[in-house]
Amino acid sequence: MEDIVFDQCCKINYLLTSKKDNEAREELIKLLDFHNSEKIEYNPLVNHLIRETGLFPYLQQETSNWEERYIYEIFKVNIGEEKPVTLHREQSFLLKKLLEGKNIAVSAPTSFGKSFVVDAFIKIKKPKNVIIIVPTIALTDETRRRLYKKFAHEYKIITTTEVEPAEKNIFIFPQERAINYLEKVEYFDIMIIDEFYKASNLFDKTRSPSLVKAIIKIGAKSKQKYFLAPNISTLEENPFTADMEFIHLDFNTVFLEKHELYKTINKNSELKSNTLIEILKFKETKSLIYAGTYTNIENVSNIILSKFQEKNSVLLNQFANWLGNNYDYNWSLTNLIKRGTGIHNGRLHRSLSQIQIKLFEDENGINNIISTSSIIEGVNTSAENVIIWMNKNGSSNLNDFTYRNIIGRGGRMFKHFIGKVYILDKPPVNTQTTLNIEFPEEILGDLDSKKHDNLLTREQLARLILYQDEMGSILGVEVYNRLKSESLFQSSNSELIKSISIDMSVNPESWNGLNYLNSKNRNQWDKSLYKIINLQPGNWETKNSTFVEFIKILRNNWFKSIPELLKDLEPCDIGIDEFFKLEKNVTFKFASLLKDVNILQKELLKEKNYDISKFIAYISHAFLPSVVFQLEEYGLPRMISKKIHKSGVINFYDQELTIHSVIESFNFIGIKKIRDKVELDEFDNYILEYFFDGIKINQT
Repeated sequence: MEDIVFDQCCKINYLLTSKKDNEAREELIKLLDFHNSEKIEYNPLVNHLIRETGLFPYLQQETSNWEERYIYEIFKVNIGEEKPVTLHREQSFLLKKLLEGKNIAVSAPTSFGKSFVVDAFIKIKKPKNVIIIVPTIALTDETRRRLYKKFAHEYKIITTTEVEPAEKNIFIFPQERAINYLEKVEYFDIMIIDEFYKASNLFDKTRSPSLVKAIIKIGAKSKQKYFLAPNISTLEENPFTADMEFIHLDFNTVFLEKHELYKTINKNSELKSNTLIEILKFKETKSLIYAGTYTNIENVSNIILSKFQEKNSVLLNQFANWLGNNYDYNWSLTNLIKRGTGIHNGRLHRSLSQIQIKLFEDENGINNIISTSSIIEGVNTSAENVIIWMNKNGSSNLNDFTYRNIIGRGGRMFKHFIGKVYILDKPPVNTQTTLNIEFPEEILGDLDSKKHDNLLTREQLARLILYQDEMGSILGVEVYNRLKSESLFQSSNSELIKSISIDMSVNPESWNGLNYLNSKNRNQWDKSLYKIINLQPGNWETKNSTFVEFIKILRNNWFKSIPELLKDLEPCDIGIDEFFKLEKNVTFKFASLLKDVNILQKELLKEKNYDISKFIAYISHAFLPSVVFQLEEYGLPRMISKKIHKSGVINFYDQELTIHSVIESFNFIGIKKIRDKVELDEFDNYILEYFFDGIKINQT
């Protein structure tokens, strides 16, 4: 065994002297995996090679020479936890740049450990206002949980838009929410954008306009900028990152072992299914199965349901029964959970996705997660195995950039040195990714021709001036300038704002009765709902009549259980998966459109004296008490909030209640008292523990 180790060390040393650092690091990681599986200590030579490759956290102090022990100590930093952690060489390099006040855009692998750098910067520099922009709500809560424990004793950590800032704040938002704080905060010490590649419409057509808008407007109030992304080879010159240094780091902390099984499968669907079964049957480890589309999630689910027996796990059976009681006994997820498999997609209730990730991290929880691309956008989880079922991302093929992002979920520092990637469908051609961030025409009207002329071409500037003249003639120059300066519009589509303005000016009578949306009589909603829905035809992923009926039935969301609502929705042919999709469209897309309509009608239909703010508040929170809806982002499902409310422990009807005051109440009351006073089942208690863990503060 010593000979094997020595020979591998010689190979690694040769690669290092040949300036092949990445290959040397990969061979070293394989050697460390060998030590781990054989349960042998690192000798001084192995520790020396760890130091040479920059993987300082892997150093084993007990068997190191003094030089390596010294390196291990001097690369330690405080990241807000009880004990300092040792950074690897490239993490330390980035932290130094940030502490020097540099603006940097970084491309680093998924396994890089980027959160340590952010946390160390906050702990050392102690900035007053930090804004972190993440791509999804799910990632908002994951980031909040990490930072809350470390910094909530010093900072107000804000993830929802209704909260007033304090003296020191950490804001964590998706880009759509971030703009809401422009007027509330004088400046940001640092703007951090996670997954900044989404500013390019090549990677995210839907969200790139709002992210670019955030980069422009929040960037103007930020003293420092730190942008992060994986797998970017080069960053094309653009005005949005002109003052930033681009740093490309190819520094992996795990090794990906690829099994190209698609070559033998050769599009044989039966062989493909059997291959998946064999991988899962003989791999009692954690596996992420990338399915790519909702249809493929269903296909993979059916394979697992037909070929795998229930695990008879007490914890999983409790979860399955909880899902049956609170959602649907016939739902595929309810039955998959019994077999140790979960589902992750962008439609599920946020708390439900978080609970499954928690169970995936739990040794006795679920072993597999079938996912769409939400797994790379919504969470920072990883697994020993990544299985690529289909080379698809929705209706299009995976590009190499997204493919590498997905397989980068394989392996985990200190847990799985080697991530195993099983490729069951032909992957995309390996290419170098050049990130090109172009100006999105949709946001043109939201800019100022004088303030932002440096970002625009002459043609764009001319179109902007024309747009400003048109909007000024409709709304009045003073009103238009005020609305624009306050960044009140939710939509990043300037043409949509203009078309609504024109319609209100030309056809004011067609907006009669808008105020009926505040009525308790839902039959009075129809005319206005159809009017607003038709402003964006085809945007609601269902027939207009179905969407209207869904909104009216959703009005009972707090008063009825989801199984009861599904019963009411049977005539509309809406099942549980459709319920998730439409509820998300109501609370996000539809609520945003309503807010813009309300802003414009207050200016253009003044004589009607309408104000649908009350209805918008209901819609934005899925007709739940606002704090109940927000608590779902913190991992507490509405079903448990209902039980707490009925018990009288917390009154969620209290108009003074905010997300921060209710978190204080939970911490003051404590988990024991809630368990004593509220009728909870076994899995309610499991969720409650997870929720309380996410609002716990480390007193450091």
